[in-house]
Amino acid sequence: MGFLEEAEKIAGAVVAVEGTEKLDPNASILTKGAAAVAGFEGAGAIADHFEKKDGEDTNQPG
Repeated sequence: MGFLEEAEKIAGAVVAVEGTEKLDPNASILTKGAAAVAGFEGAGAIADHFEKKDGEDTNQPG
């Protein structure tokens, strides 16, 4: 895992927590923690998906 990949995941966690705070300003620390984990994992899943997609496209002719 490179530094950039980890930075993407951390950014996903931060965005998820900020979004949670916008939707519910009184959100508990557990809610914010769950949002952070979901954002971290989600950003990683999206990055993996696009890496696979790029790998598939290079093998196709044309």
